[in-house]
Amino acid sequence: MKPARCSRPPDIRLAEWLFEAGIGEDRAVLVADGIIVAAAIELHGTMPAGSVVAAKLAKVLIPGRRGIAALADGGEAMIEPLPRGLTEGAAFHAEIVREPVPEAGRPKPARVRASDAPLGPGPDLRARIAATGHPVREATAGPDRFEAAGWTELLEEAATADIAFAGGALRMSVTPAMTLFDVDGTLEPAALAVAGAAAAARAILRFDIGGSIGVDLPTVPDRTARQAAAEAVDRILPQPFERTAVNGFGFLQIVRRRTRASIPEMLAADPAGAAARALLRRVERSSGSGPRTIAASPAVIARMSPAWLAEAERRIGAPLVLRADAALAISAGHVQAQHP
Repeated sequence: MKPARCSRPPDIRLAEWLFEAGIGEDRAVLVADGIIVAAAIELHGTMPAGSVVAAKLAKVLIPGRRGIAALADGGEAMIEPLPRGLTEGAAFHAEIVREPVPEAGRPKPARVRASDAPLGPGPDLRARIAATGHPVREATAGPDRFEAAGWTELLEEAATADIAFAGGALRMSVTPAMTLFDVDGTLEPAALAVAGAAAAARAILRFDIGGSIGVDLPTVPDRTARQAAAEAVDRILPQPFERTAVNGFGFLQIVRRRTRASIPEMLAADPAGAAARALLRRVERSSGSGPRTIAASPAVIARMSPAWLAEAERRIGAPLVLRADAALAISAGHVQAQHP
C-alpha cells in the first residue's frame, strides 16, 4: 500500500476539472492543490442517466409498482413506478434514472421511469462536469496533468481496495447491498474515527461512489467524539446526501444518489478492458514517431477492439504492434516506442 499523497485538505474553491476524451472511455478529475478530489469515468457506448429512450412494457412484476421494460436497443430495464394504464406490450418513453450496474453473477439492469419528454440522450460526462460550476480544462495535449495529480494511484486504490491516509488505512469492500469501508490505524480511537471518516468521505468522491455506503469506525464510547467523526464527513461530502449518526459500535451509514457504477465497480467488472484502455492512454502519451509495441496479457490484448486500435493509430500517426505475453499479469502490460 502506498502512503497518502498529502494529509492537508485541498482548497476546493480553487479546484478545476481536467477532462480527457480517451479511447474507449472519457475521464475527468477535479484537481485542487495538485490533488484529485473527485473523479469520474464514462465508458463509450453508455446511454447516460437522463436519456429518454423508446421502450415497451415487457412484463408486470408487481401490479401498479414494478415491471420489466424492453428498450429499443435490445436491453432490458426495471421500471418503477408503473404508470396507471400502462399494460404489457404498450410502448412508452423511458427516462434512464440509473445506468446498468455490473455485479458478480447478476448485473443490475438499468432503472427507468415513464416520461413525457422527447427521445434524446442525457448529459454526457463533459456536460455534467461543466454543470458543477468549476472551470474545465481539456487535458489531451502537453504535460500529463492527470498523472501529475495521481491518476494511476487512484486507479490502483480503486482496484486493490487499499487506501492509505495519515495514521491509518481504509479497506474497501464493494457488495451488492452497499460499499463498505473498514477503518484501521495506529491513532488513538477518537482521532482515528475522525481521520477514518474523513478518509472515507474523500474516497467516496474520488471513486464516484453512490448509493448506500457503510463506514466501520473504531468503537468510541464518547458521544462527542462520535459526533466529531460524523461532522468530518459533513465537511467533505457535498449535498445532497443523508447519513446516520455514528452508533455505539462505530458504524456510520451514508446514502447518496446513485445514477451509475462507481469506478471500483467498473474496474472489477472488466479488469482486462480497464487495463486495455489504460495501455492505450499510455500509447497516446508515448514519445517517438515510430511504431508502438503493446505487450500485455492475452486477455488484455483480446479486449482491444479494432475500433480502439484504429483510433489509437490515428491519434499517434503510427502503427501499433500487439504482443500477447501469458507471463504478464493483467495489470502488468507496457508500451514501447520505436524510434526510426
